Amino acid sequence: MIDSVELTRQLIRYDTVNPPGRERECAVHLARLLEGGGFEVRLVEMPGDRASVIARHGRPGAGKALAFTGHIDVVPLGTRAWSRDPFAGEVDGDRIVARGASDMKSGVAAFVTAALEAAARGDGKEVVLIITAGEETGCEGAESIVAAGLHGAPGALVVCEPTANAPFVGHKGALWLKAVLAGITAHGSMPERGDNAVYKAARAVNRLSCFHFGVPPHPVLGAPTLNVGSLHGGININSVPDRAEIQIDMRTTPGLDHKALTERIKAHMEEDATIETLVDLPGIWTAPEDPWAASVAEIAARVTREPRAVKTATYFSDASIFVPAMGGPPTLILGPGEPALAHQTDEWCSVERVRQAHAIYSEMIAAWK
Repeated sequence: MIDSVELTRQLIRYDTVNPPGRERECAVHLARLLEGGGFEVRLVEMPGDRASVIARHGRPGAGKALAFTGHIDVVPLGTRAWSRDPFAGEVDGDRIVARGASDMKSGVAAFVTAALEAAARGDGKEVVLIITAGEETGCEGAESIVAAGLHGAPGALVVCEPTANAPFVGHKGALWLKAVLAGITAHGSMPERGDNAVYKAARAVNRLSCFHFGVPPHPVLGAPTLNVGSLHGGININSVPDRAEIQIDMRTTPGLDHKALTERIKAHMEEDATIETLVDLPGIWTAPEDPWAASVAEIAARVTREPRAVKTATYFSDASIFVPAMGGPPTLILGPGEPALAHQTDEWCSVERVRQAHAIYSEMIAAWK
């Protein structure tokens, strides 16, 4: 039986930087491993040498399955030099230093090996593993899986994103908008003959800095947020710009209607803008007192020897796609990676954290009813 740390290192050696992704070879490696362990495996293909994996084991119909999900694409390396090969999967003491070590090939490796061990024990519990391509650029891999058909809703979902093995009970939603403002071009020496789109965008951005969502903060997730991430306009210094573009990143709390929020943003800018939705993902939330969530928190606290606490993620995940499609099962985010190291140069994950995650997932499967 393959070790969770060794599988982490194997997965890291596949260059799945997204874009472009190229996750198919890594997905096939996992599919073959799971098929060898007796899982029913299905590849969900995507264009461009990309694929996701759905694997099942256990008795269908004996109760709803316990599902685990994680993605195998990783973000680009960045401009700073790495201290070692980011795709070698080298171990330095207690650290695996590599791109994807924390976010999140260690989480995938831990739940795959835990599920393989459970299958080898023959306990009959139905377990579903959903391993996605294309999470980092907007969850398109998860969307392709839902479009292809999940074939049954699980009773609970574990998203193995980096949490340092603390169970997170939710994360905010994400609404990303692009606002395009049009003007009329003219010679820069005769600006009165044109209509400056950059001025319109500047006024709109200034108004957005004062936008209020009009809802109280969530008791755990906090308040919704808005950030103008980019502003572009014009093509040369001596022309009046006839186009400007604003990109807006909002992180939302439960109860905020994204369609209505988009209309409010457009009205608040007080400029004639064309709005395009780039990302529209709902948040997820499971009450900490949910019996299954509470039992997982007890397992995690016992394995890690760290106190229980109600926590949430700052990032979004494939759960935004899967939870609505699955009918809203209780969902936890729990994985061995370090949240603060995601997307960093010299990203690393603790070997001990990987082994802890394997133990937590194993106990979760054994306790599942």
